[in-house]
Amino acid sequence: MAKYVFITGGVVSSLGKGITAASVGTLLKKRGFKVSIIKVDPYLNVDAGTMNPFQHGEVFVTDDGAETDLDLGHYERFIDEPLCSENTVTTGKIYARVIEKERRGAYLGGTVQVIPHITNDIQERLVQAGEGRDVVIVEIGGTVGDIEGLPFLEAIRQMSNRVGRENVIYCHVTLIPWLEAARELKTKPTQHSVQELRRIGILPNILVCRTSHPMDEDMKNKIALFCTVPPEAVIEVPDEPTIYNVPLSLYHRKLDSLILKYLSISCEKEPDLSDWALVVDRFMNAPKSVEIALVGKYIQHKDAYLSVVEALYHAGISHNVKVKVRSVESTDVETQGVEAMLSGADGILIPGGFGSRGIEGKIATVRHARENKIPLLGICLGMQMMVIEYARNVCRLAGAHSQEMDPATIHPVIHLMQDQVGLDKLGGTMRLGAYNCDLVAGTAAARAYGAERISERHRHRYEFNNTYRQRLEDAGLKVSGICTERDLVEIVELPAHPWFVGGQFHAELKSRPIRPHPLFVAFVGAAIENQEKN
Repeated sequence: MAKYVFITGGVVSSLGKGITAASVGTLLKKRGFKVSIIKVDPYLNVDAGTMNPFQHGEVFVTDDGAETDLDLGHYERFIDEPLCSENTVTTGKIYARVIEKERRGAYLGGTVQVIPHITNDIQERLVQAGEGRDVVIVEIGGTVGDIEGLPFLEAIRQMSNRVGRENVIYCHVTLIPWLEAARELKTKPTQHSVQELRRIGILPNILVCRTSHPMDEDMKNKIALFCTVPPEAVIEVPDEPTIYNVPLSLYHRKLDSLILKYLSISCEKEPDLSDWALVVDRFMNAPKSVEIALVGKYIQHKDAYLSVVEALYHAGISHNVKVKVRSVESTDVETQGVEAMLSGADGILIPGGFGSRGIEGKIATVRHARENKIPLLGICLGMQMMVIEYARNVCRLAGAHSQEMDPATIHPVIHLMQDQVGLDKLGGTMRLGAYNCDLVAGTAAARAYGAERISERHRHRYEFNNTYRQRLEDAGLKVSGICTERDLVEIVELPAHPWFVGGQFHAELKSRPIRPHPLFVAFVGAAIENQEKN
C-alpha cells in the first residue's frame, strides 16, 4: 500500500508548496522509492486549458494531453518522470464526475452531498494514484482557510482513517514574516494557520517554515510548543538563489529522513545529489553569460513562459554559461522597432501563444533574425510566424498576412485544420499531448536530437498547410520533421542560416535541469557561437 505525504500552505500564497513537493519527490526518488506527485487545485475549472496566462501563468501539457497547472512542470523537472491527467485534480473535475454519476442514477436516489460523495471521489482518485507507488505526494493548492479548499482538506483528513494513520503525514508550508520596523521574525501567523488546520481536524506532523532571515533555536522551540510538533519537525527553509538548490537545502535539514521516520519506512540508502549539486554550481558560478531575447505576448506575468525560461536555464547549465533572458513584448517591437528592442541579443526565441495581438511584432522579429543571421528558435506560434514571414518576404505568396490569423478565415500557409475537432486527446478543437515526429537526416534538428524519431507535446489549433510545402521548400525553407501519425509538418529550418529552427510542438515541456532538451541545448550553443563571432 502506498503512503501519502499531504502538503498544505498557510498565511499567504506563493510560498513554494510546489517546489517543496517536487523537492521531497526528488529526495525520495533518489533514495530508490517509486514516487508520484498530485496537484489539487480548488478552482471550479475542469482544467487549466481556458485560463488567461496573465492571471494563471503557463498551461503545462502532459503526454496524454492534460492541460494542467504549472506546478506539474516543476514536478516533472524535479523527479524526471512524465506525469499524466491523473496527477491533477480540480474542483471542476470532481464535481463534474459526481454530477454525471448522479444523473446516471449511480447513487440510487440518495441525496448527493459534499460529504461523503465529493470527499469520497477525491479519495478514490488519490488511492488510484497510489497503485504501484511507494509514496504519493499530494499538494493542496491555495491557502488554509480558503472556503473552496475545505472539501479537499476534509478528504485528506479522512485519508488517515481510510489507509491507516501510519501511512499518512501532513506537512504544512508556512511563512515566518520579518517585520522591518520591529527588526524581528514573527511566529503568530504560523500559529494561527496551524490553529485553523487543527480546527478542521488535521494535526500537522511537519512545519516547513519559509523565512528571509535565520531562525534561532528559541524561535523553533516556540513554534514547536505552540503548534504541537517536535522541535525536529520545524524545518527552516530560507530564500534560495535558485529553486534547484531546494532539494539540497531540504536534504541538509533532514526533511526526507523525517518523512521516512514518521511513515515508518526504513531506508539506509542516502540520495546521490551530485547531479543537482553540479546544476546549482553551474547556475550560480558559470564563468560566461549569453543573452536570449524572449519575444512573447504575455511577458507581464512572470510565469507565463515559465517552462521556456527554465529550459533556457537548463541549456545554459549544459554549456556552463549563464543564460540571461531579455523579455520583450511583441507589441513593443511593432511600436518601437526591432533594432530598439532586440539589438545586442545573442539569440532570439519566439514562444507559443494565441490570438492576433502582437503577431506583426513576431513576424518582424523573425525577419530581423533571418536577415541578420541571429540564432532563432520558434516554438508553436513562433514556428508558424517563421513560416509566414518566409512566405511573405521570400516566397512572396499572396495573402501571407497575419490579419488572416483568425479562426473564421483560412490562412494560406498556416491554417485552421478543418478536421481538427476530435483530433486532440481530451476534447475541444486543439491538438494536445504527445505525437511522434520523424526527423530528416542531415538537418539541424536531426543533429540536435541525435535520433531518427522523437516524441513531443503539442497545444495548438493551427497547422502548417501542406498545400504550400513544395513551394516553400523550393524557396529554401527546409522541412526537417514530419508527424507520421497525421502527415503534418512539425519542424522547419533554414540550412544556410547559423540556427533558424522552428517546431510546432512545445519542446520546453520535456526539458529537465539534469537532462536539458536537445533543441534548447543546440540553440543556446548557436547563441554562444554568435556572441563569440561578434
